[in-house]
Amino acid sequence: MSKLHLLLLQWLLFLSFAELFHVSHGDVGTAAKYSPPYLPTACYGSDASLVPSNAMFASASEGIWNNGAACGRQYLVRCLSAAEPRTCVEGQTIQIRIVDRASTSLSRPSNAGATMVLTDTAFAMIAAASASVINIEFSQ
Repeated sequence: MSKLHLLLLQWLLFLSFAELFHVSHGDVGTAAKYSPPYLPTACYGSDASLVPSNAMFASASEGIWNNGAACGRQYLVRCLSAAEPRTCVEGQTIQIRIVDRASTSLSRPSNAGATMVLTDTAFAMIAAASASVINIEFSQ
């Protein structure tokens, strides 16, 4: 077998392995949830018309907030694990937009100190609604 064939075989094996065991492509953190009223004053003041009507948005922790630069950023988020088995919705990834700062949000999160605080709607798409905090993978 030539060196080229051997390299191609190694590359195919690597790709197969990566697909089987999912190589992480984002950051990891935690997500909590919050309930209405959603009043994202940190990003949009009192203009609620700028908030996505489908409720697929979140508040950012200080680590993501970056002095307000996070406003409007969109992230792909998926549930990795939780304290309770079978909490995550397997294979589900959502796209959310940052619309507020978690530490100053008028609606309090289900768990303080989370990386992101998702709306009830967004949270329920990737995890059991009964959970209060989950481990997530997210990428911008």
